[in-house]
Amino acid sequence: MAFTLELGSHAPDFALPATDGHSYTLADFDDAKALVVFFTCNHCPYVVGSDEVTRATAEKFAAQGVKFVGINANSANTHPNDDFDHMVERMAEQKFPWLYLRDESQATAQAYGALRTPHFYVFDRDRKLVYTGRGVDNPRETDKMTVNDLENALADLMAGRAIATPMTNPIGC
Repeated sequence: MAFTLELGSHAPDFALPATDGHSYTLADFDDAKALVVFFTCNHCPYVVGSDEVTRATAEKFAAQGVKFVGINANSANTHPNDDFDHMVERMAEQKFPWLYLRDESQATAQAYGALRTPHFYVFDRDRKLVYTGRGVDNPRETDKMTVNDLENALADLMAGRAIATPMTNPIGC
């Protein structure tokens, strides 16, 4: 199996430009009670199919101090629609409730061990990994999903419970 961040690991730092014109590091999210870092893109049908569920989850937990950060590490050479300009356009159109960062070198994706898009990493207040994997069990057709693993993990974390299912296989591109 390919490398991916192990449960209990500390969130790797990053310094990446965002579609809002600023650059961000891990320290910029120190005030978050929990941090969801997820690897995403503009073109993958598994991402596009589940964006609204991810939006609903981000909005549901925002008031509890959970912040979401989407990172696009796809090559613009192989996926031209994933270049920075298209990322800016997509955020302007969709108005997602998260920051959207560009990892052009793919160094951050490698540090996290992102396996697919989307691939979610949930970190507690101390930035220790408590959940990794998919958002939902059917990201391409969310009307057929039976479980929202990301929402369940966040509900457990914010309630002070052990994460019932701390690891799933990410489903995507």
